[in-house]
Amino acid sequence: MREATGIVTGKIASAVMLIVFAVVGILPGLPAQAGAVDPESKSITLALATEPPTLHSARATDTIASFVISHMMEGLLRYGENGELVGGVAERWQIDENGARFWLREKATWSDGQAVTAQDFVFAWQYALRPETASQYAFIFYPIKGARAVNEGLAPPDSLGVRAVSSTELHVEFAQPCPYFLSLTAFMSYMPLRQDLVEHWGRRYAADADKMLYNGPFTLTKWVHGAHLTLEKNPHYWDKSSLQISRIDMPYITADPGAQFNLFRDGQIALANLDTGLLDEAVKRGYDIQHFHSGSLFFLEFNFRAGRITANRNFRKAIQYLLDPDVLVNKVIGLPGVLPAYSLFPVTVRGQRQAFRQEYPVRRLRQDLAMARQYLAQAKRELGLEAFPPLMLLAGDSPRAVQEAEYYQYLLKRGLGLDLRIDQQVFKQRIEKMRRGDFDIVVAAWGPDYDDIMTFADLFASWNDNNRGRYSHPEYDRLVRVAQSSANASQRFAAMAALQDLVVDDVPILPTYENAMLYVQHPQLKGVRRSVFGGDPNFRDAWIEP
Repeated sequence: MREATGIVTGKIASAVMLIVFAVVGILPGLPAQAGAVDPESKSITLALATEPPTLHSARATDTIASFVISHMMEGLLRYGENGELVGGVAERWQIDENGARFWLREKATWSDGQAVTAQDFVFAWQYALRPETASQYAFIFYPIKGARAVNEGLAPPDSLGVRAVSSTELHVEFAQPCPYFLSLTAFMSYMPLRQDLVEHWGRRYAADADKMLYNGPFTLTKWVHGAHLTLEKNPHYWDKSSLQISRIDMPYITADPGAQFNLFRDGQIALANLDTGLLDEAVKRGYDIQHFHSGSLFFLEFNFRAGRITANRNFRKAIQYLLDPDVLVNKVIGLPGVLPAYSLFPVTVRGQRQAFRQEYPVRRLRQDLAMARQYLAQAKRELGLEAFPPLMLLAGDSPRAVQEAEYYQYLLKRGLGLDLRIDQQVFKQRIEKMRRGDFDIVVAAWGPDYDDIMTFADLFASWNDNNRGRYSHPEYDRLVRVAQSSANASQRFAAMAALQDLVVDDVPILPTYENAMLYVQHPQLKGVRRSVFGGDPNFRDAWIEP
């Protein structure tokens, strides 16, 4: 899913994303004068961990953008109150091995009152695939016939296998069977765009609140960059009568869990994520602590570009035999619910009949310092080095991100004598440096985009622009293609089991932990949907009790 913030409480990484929510109302034990919102106006207030780098649905990659976009835009399908796929702009649909058909609601309109049409989806998908758009999620359209050729500039956009049969009927032709395609249509990259507005604003489209159109439950009425965002109920939304929240205000932007918790403690916010240092205080105050497994994977990603030491397999194997995810989780992070990670696939990924990891357990290596040093010595000989130069570790700027980075720095120095220099960056700059390849190792995270194992599997395929280290392995690509093109579930998951083994053997990444959130929530705030898919958390079906 989406790129994790690396700000952990965390899925961001929502791993993910750290957000805090505030509603008018007083929690037990909180100051009576503290009231962030008027319950009569059905307004709530949120604090974002960081500003979304972009709100352009064709270009966004992170979960903070996903959170905002999921409230102001709507795809053919969306996620319902219980996390199930339900109709969004589409009121009905059909799918088979060859393609899909969607029939749009006649009541679906843009925020200026114009109808949302099938052509708006055709344009949006073609636009995302154009090479000049440089969408890092272009690959997510590859199940559609002709998508790869369009994205590589080998075919015109109008050759894409999607067409508007009428203003309310959309036909999609598959390049190969895609059993998870319906889940894709709920993802932000698949959301519609109005051609006239996109072409009018050009590269400035979605740069400000007044330079975009909305077809979702809310519109963005205020965006003071780096400071303040406000969402208000969309009067043209086809299902506006079901919305019980009228305004979502986001005047706070802070990645500090302590600052977030203080807002909650002072009665200004109704939901706050907890980190290890805040858990005891929350318990002492008698708060009801809730748990949510974000489905996000945190990992160390290596740079495979020419001239990088980390492109050497024996060097990566040395770090693999040194790092113990169990020690990291239990001795460094220390937050209940966070799990050590040993596989590319988190425990939440579904298999054929049960969880994938239950059907195909990952092969775990025992940490071995002597083996790690042997691999390092072999890497040194292969690279022709007398000594290893300092390496750059790119990391986030949250307290947990800093703590984690300093642990890796200590571990590599003590165990292998390697100097690791920490490049601490705010989220937006960290993502930009990852895109440019300006790192040796990066502390990264990934949250699932849709409900299929492929949301993790194709992340390190050679054609995926979110493969920040530019890992490329023919067998990895082949296994991904097998799973993408097969309608046979047994064949698909056997390929994924082989891919899981390949990641252990070749070490394109080192999984470190699967993130979870502990959080406290105001008792008057109800119906908040927590989900690994579709923008988390989601307030479309939320309400405030009197």
